[in-house]
Amino acid sequence: MSHPPEIIRASSIEGWSDTADVIIVGMGIAGACAALEARRAGADVLVIERAGDGGGASALSSGIFYLGGGTAVQKAADYEDTPEAMYDFLMANGISPDAEIVRAFCDNCVAHFDWLEAQGVPFERSYFPGKAVFLTTTTCLMSTGNEKVWPYREVAKPAPRGHKVAREGENAGSLAMEALLARCREAGLRASYDSQVTALIMDDNQRVVGVRYRKTGEDHHARASRGVILSTGGFNMNQEMLAEHLPHMLGNSYPLGVPYNDGSGILLGQSAGAVTQSMSGVIATASFYPPSQLIKGILVNTRGERFVAEDSYHGRTASFIIEQPGRKAYLILDSEIFAYPELTDFSHHTLIDGWETVEEMEAGLNLPEDALQRTLADYNAHAAEGLDPTLHKHPDWLKPLNAGPYAAFDVSFNKSVYLYITLGGLKTTARTEVIGHDGEVIAGLYAAGACASSVSRDGKDYASGLSLGPGSYFGRVAGRLAAGA
Repeated sequence: MSHPPEIIRASSIEGWSDTADVIIVGMGIAGACAALEARRAGADVLVIERAGDGGGASALSSGIFYLGGGTAVQKAADYEDTPEAMYDFLMANGISPDAEIVRAFCDNCVAHFDWLEAQGVPFERSYFPGKAVFLTTTTCLMSTGNEKVWPYREVAKPAPRGHKVAREGENAGSLAMEALLARCREAGLRASYDSQVTALIMDDNQRVVGVRYRKTGEDHHARASRGVILSTGGFNMNQEMLAEHLPHMLGNSYPLGVPYNDGSGILLGQSAGAVTQSMSGVIATASFYPPSQLIKGILVNTRGERFVAEDSYHGRTASFIIEQPGRKAYLILDSEIFAYPELTDFSHHTLIDGWETVEEMEAGLNLPEDALQRTLADYNAHAAEGLDPTLHKHPDWLKPLNAGPYAAFDVSFNKSVYLYITLGGLKTTARTEVIGHDGEVIAGLYAAGACASSVSRDGKDYASGLSLGPGSYFGRVAGRLAAGA
């Protein structure tokens, strides 16, 4: 689907193929959590999933949940955190955040962490003190956002909130989904796999009362007596939707997800009159670190100017790079911190060259005369005093770049390979009710996960774990609410 399908009227259905209290469309992290909570609330639940089993993009993720407020892991690592500090940070860091959604998430994070562990999702009581994009070990707690970046570090006391599932490798999210799907099977959930929902069904009172889905070449109509929950993922695999909302991502950037992240849930919601928001929101990354010593370098654009604090979360840095002239940027290093980016196999950052002097480097990069020399002279003078009055990089990452020879890596958006996921989706309340164009909720329709616009709405405010964390929490909210509808 690339356009919202036609809504089906319940009065036109001659016979229902199936009936359930709650129908859940999609079985990733949000769908699994919604299904569990709805079933435990006493509802008969039917899950409809396009793949041959549950898991979705969540099972392919690095398994990081953004959680805080004082979780057991944070306490074990001697980090103080409160729901209020977490809320203050997310509101300050956010791009037009919904205060009620952020508040609900922060206030319930500790209880949600405990719930995840109770389902068998394992988290070590361990902490990684460095700065990395993801971990391949079982170490749990790490900083995954802009908590230490100015001005946010002055708004709220920084605390690490990335909680990685205890599985080695790059796809620890698979262990979380294995645990949740096992609980779903134990709960007696019914599921129709290899099935695609192609339309929503509404009654004469404009309430969503079911879905049409296609399986083995045949159409089926399933009735939902209490509600339908959309949890189908983002739209980064839908070329037409990308061309409309994120045209600059088409080309050398690469979407992260599964083939079914094609925006179908968003389009289904729109067919019922739903509003979308933040459709231009995207988290893109081609991180130049690790190793973390590279953060002590500086990023400059084609004017030879710095434009973002280099200690920013890699998604925030990428968003700023995309905004630069020609979407070009260079990482400048001296001999004391030189190293090759370790994620080059993913990002393809290329070493441009090495130069004995800053003047030669400036000419080699074809930058305006004296521009890079002025930028480095100013940066070095302040860095020697542990200061960065221009962009306020944290003192931990300040070092004068004055030990030649020098080198530059090309980290341009149109040269490196940027990986991305979409952040826009259906507008919902903090209770996951889908909102229509009249500002009222659409009866019988709920949304959670990447098909809904949630806590993070832009790459500048994203943190690793802000998909699995809110997705799993608001999936639970949707399941409970729909079951009691």
